[in-house]
Amino acid sequence: MTLRQLLRSSVAAACIAGTLAPTGYAAPQPMVARGALDVRVAQAAEFSRVEFHWAGGARMTPVRQGQTLVLRFNRDANPNLSALKIAPPRWIKSADARRVNGVLEIVLTLTDDADAKLGTADGVDFVNIYPKAGAIASAAAAASPATAPAPVGRPNPMPRDGVVRAGIDRRDGQVTLSFDWAAPAGAAVFRRGEAVWIVFDTPARLDISKLPGTTPRYSKLQVYRGADYVALRVVAPPGEPYVAVGSGPSWRVSFGAGPQQSPDIIQVTRAEQSPSAALSAAVAGVTRAIWVDDPAVGDRIIVAPALAPAKGLPSRREYVEFALLQSAQGLAAEAYAADLMVQAQADQVRIGRPKGLALSPASAAAPPEEASAGAPQPLSMPALIDLEAWPKTGSGGFLARYNALQGAVSAASEDEADIAARLALARFLVGSQMSFEAIGVLNAGARKHQTLMGNPEFRGLRGVARVLAGRLSEADADFSSPVLADEPSSALWRGYISAKNGQWLDARTQFANGTRALDLFPPIWRARFLKAQADAALGVGDLPGAMQAVTKALAQAKIPVEDQLDIRLVQARIFEAKGEKARAQRMYTAIAKAPIDRIAAPATLRATQLQYARGQINATKAAETLNQLRYRWRGDGVELEVIRALGKLYIDQGRYREALEVLRSAGRRLSDRPEAVALQNDLSEAFRQLFLQGLADGMQPIQAVGLFYDFQDLTPIGADGDQMVRNLVRRLVDVDLLGDAAKLLKYQVENRLNGVPKAQVATDLAWIYLMDKKPEDALNTINATRTTILPPALNAERRLATARALMGLGRYDAALDLVETDTSRDGQEIRGEIAWKQRAWPAAGALYERSLGDRFRTGGALSAAEEARLLRASVAYSLADDDAALGRLRARWSGFIETASNPEGLRVALQGMSMGAVSASDFGRVSADNEAFNGWIGRLKERFRTGQPAGSPARAGG
Repeated sequence: MTLRQLLRSSVAAACIAGTLAPTGYAAPQPMVARGALDVRVAQAAEFSRVEFHWAGGARMTPVRQGQTLVLRFNRDANPNLSALKIAPPRWIKSADARRVNGVLEIVLTLTDDADAKLGTADGVDFVNIYPKAGAIASAAAAASPATAPAPVGRPNPMPRDGVVRAGIDRRDGQVTLSFDWAAPAGAAVFRRGEAVWIVFDTPARLDISKLPGTTPRYSKLQVYRGADYVALRVVAPPGEPYVAVGSGPSWRVSFGAGPQQSPDIIQVTRAEQSPSAALSAAVAGVTRAIWVDDPAVGDRIIVAPALAPAKGLPSRREYVEFALLQSAQGLAAEAYAADLMVQAQADQVRIGRPKGLALSPASAAAPPEEASAGAPQPLSMPALIDLEAWPKTGSGGFLARYNALQGAVSAASEDEADIAARLALARFLVGSQMSFEAIGVLNAGARKHQTLMGNPEFRGLRGVARVLAGRLSEADADFSSPVLADEPSSALWRGYISAKNGQWLDARTQFANGTRALDLFPPIWRARFLKAQADAALGVGDLPGAMQAVTKALAQAKIPVEDQLDIRLVQARIFEAKGEKARAQRMYTAIAKAPIDRIAAPATLRATQLQYARGQINATKAAETLNQLRYRWRGDGVELEVIRALGKLYIDQGRYREALEVLRSAGRRLSDRPEAVALQNDLSEAFRQLFLQGLADGMQPIQAVGLFYDFQDLTPIGADGDQMVRNLVRRLVDVDLLGDAAKLLKYQVENRLNGVPKAQVATDLAWIYLMDKKPEDALNTINATRTTILPPALNAERRLATARALMGLGRYDAALDLVETDTSRDGQEIRGEIAWKQRAWPAAGALYERSLGDRFRTGGALSAAEEARLLRASVAYSLADDDAALGRLRARWSGFIETASNPEGLRVALQGMSMGAVSASDFGRVSADNEAFNGWIGRLKERFRTGQPAGSPARAGG
């Protein structure tokens, strides 16, 4: 599309009509009746547009005389041409209005390279001004660095080759970018969002090839170039310090804290001479006002570069139609209004709109009562607070007072005056209960004046503001600074913070140190300090001291109802501690009705506890009330107390899972409070009661193990934790839940234990694997936990477990090697089982008989293990055709047949296969492995029931 076609496009016309050109501003002519004509100006990249909006319509007749365009209308009017006169758009040199024969003529003087096109759209006459044909190429050439026009009144900073080569220097933790021009160049350095912009007023080509793409101080570099500027966008971390230093033709921009001085502060004031509301900024050496495209945001920003030395704005300033950005050099602004106009001239940058900016009334800058009101004054101690004088506003009201105190900060030219003004503003804000605003003012002052950190009043004021804002830990850091260490008013605040955190002994010490400052505080804070003092006394059991502090607190004048309820709540706790339960309960019930949850919640908790303790409600009703209460109030020690009380109620009701869940629900929040420590102790104690002291023995084993798994992180390290696991394993083994038992022990072995305890638990795990017919897992467990420091008894038990595992894997010779010299009954039994499996019947019969010993001399029924060994011995002798040995067994053991658990099987075994009455099937029935295996399982279960670790004397024998 050609430029002519573009200009004829109705879409383009509509777009540009809505984009007013904010290119300049100055005070307009005195306002008179404007008649019926509204002249509107807009500017696009390729053309400018002037529209003439008549009320009732008018006919326009153009006359072109060279580069002068005369627009004659058939009506008269008094139009406002300030936008055309003060900051004419591109391709227009000047504009003027004149009256000829009673009608209006507007004269537009075009630049030498400009042409114009007139037209009408929607009943509105317009003029589009654009570069002449062939002028676009020449304009591009003019924009090239080599031919860019020199600035008026100063040397041209453009280098001969049109290239400025950026350099870099790293020193003392700073990264410094350098830009060397041919002559002094105007620059602006400011932050917008994530990036710091460096803008120069000369459109040279910026060569950044020698700069690294990233450094610890910045992460990205981007170059942008316009017709009248070049800019470098540097993405730097939020809060990264930056400073600009100009010297001759060079600019140095440093990132990171360093020794460079802060720039001079640009003073922004109301433009008093402007007939409409406008602002004026004193920017010495300002060169021009530039509109810079910001591709990251998709809009344009106004930049006013200036010559060295550096001057800037220390912080962002918000206005209704625009915002001034924080800068280290020059001025920059974000435009919110489409018709914002900026003019840079004679060391001044003027910002306005055709109809004026939306600013506070001029009277707000100097309230008439300011002199009489006076600045808020410091008190005799640095941490005192004055709630009467400090928040006074005078007849001008709050905003006037605030503006006056803030204006004093801006107007202060010396450090001492600036510090005094900032402290006065902070006193006003603290006295007005605007704690967060006061913190911001004080922090800004500390950033500007490092010496403020050693100023006692600064520390005291900021500490007070932080207490009012609920930032107790930060406040404590201020009150504990060396400059306030021995200061009595600060001691009261430290005691107050300690009481809030439940640190009763520290609180009492600090309150004692601050006694002489108590009467210097306002009554409301005297009452609060005394209430906190009563809390601390109650916390250490000093009931007379607590009651004395409560009495003094209640005697203070003009105490708000909320504070009175706070004090009464402490009084009720004192009555409860003294044993006056009924009186305390009445007070709790009354306070619980207050519409202030912060006070009603603890009152409800204590009233419910007393009702339950006195039998007025049952555990279910108490638990229901507390469960509702823990969701009603969150975030302080009261919540933790509610959770503790609810957990204890659930345990009393046998609702063990709910008890553990509610106790753990608080997590690690508020971990520095004593209630949190007590809650964690309650949680650990509940777990101990369940799994160490037998409280969980009444639960089904599978429920018990599920509960343990869900809360196994509470298992204590050491002997108690090991005993918990053994107790649970014992129950699981009893009901043949061998897989679950193995999981418990495996977790202990792999995650919690070392040395001898690990070997003991691993031995138990191996036995469980053997009972579960997993000999390979048993062997691997034993081998993985071998060590040279084990006691002999534990080593012996591990050898037996290893031998059984090898036997289960069919490695009989290896198993025999392990127990060959073992004379214990277990060792003999393993050798007997191996002989049985190898069908060495004579040896097997002898080993089983020997393992029975002289038991036949003692009356009473045989145990399952003894009966199994007797069966094995009988069958082995029978299969070995050793009738003499079989006869000996019959003679000694026939008397036990009737009391045996399997009398028929024992009778068949003792008769032997040689007896005609015994069939082959009968004999096979008693020679199976399962009887001996089941007997061994039973003995192992008995060992686990002892609850003793592997290798202990209580588990010896069988």
